[in-house]
Amino acid sequence: MWFYRSGFRAHAVFTFLVLVGACKKGTLALPGAELPPREVSKDSALLFTYVEPSGMFATTDKAEQVPEGSRRLVRIMGQGKGEPRRRNDANVEVIDLREQLAKGRTQPRVMLREAFETGALAQLPPGDSCPLAGPHGPPLAEEPEKGSAEPPIAILYRTSWCKACQSARHYLVSNLIPFTSKDIEKDSSAARELAQKASRFGIAADRVPILDVRGRLLVGYDETRMNGFLADW
Repeated sequence: MWFYRSGFRAHAVFTFLVLVGACKKGTLALPGAELPPREVSKDSALLFTYVEPSGMFATTDKAEQVPEGSRRLVRIMGQGKGEPRRRNDANVEVIDLREQLAKGRTQPRVMLREAFETGALAQLPPGDSCPLAGPHGPPLAEEPEKGSAEPPIAILYRTSWCKACQSARHYLVSNLIPFTSKDIEKDSSAARELAQKASRFGIAADRVPILDVRGRLLVGYDETRMNGFLADW
């Protein structure tokens, strides 16, 4: 009976997340009232910020140096006297670098910085993770969380049977990172909360763990990426 109920819950959560994501996908871009539409070409003086396979962000002034797997979502910043200041603390300009390299020009979009970082990370293969669809085993034993006087800076969305979730949780506990843990199968409000965040950023939420650090989402557990993601917590 437990396996039937667990499978049913997982299927229900998976269906809910996918449907919400499908309905609202593509809401990353923001109206850029203070940033008039423009085109950038291969001759534009730009800096390109991209995500490396390790999950760290890097910047180059040479478009060809951006890894192919990271070119779909790249942040640009103008450099030189002819480039006006076109960003603020919240919004950034991004391009599909593949289009610029193939056609010689493209039109930037404006989006939240957190949305760019989340979307850039989502281009990478997911870390160790557990699909929400399909049968699952019994709950795993959990180590107690260590108390912290600091407010949580991270939210770990997980399930009780996911080994990758347990690894992510162990990482946070071991590194004394203040966090909140939410089981999306036992807590329907947490499932809705995650679905809304994922759909807002246009990423899939069909697996766990998903870590929210100050509004940025990281899918799956990868120690190297976690180190980069939480380097300045």
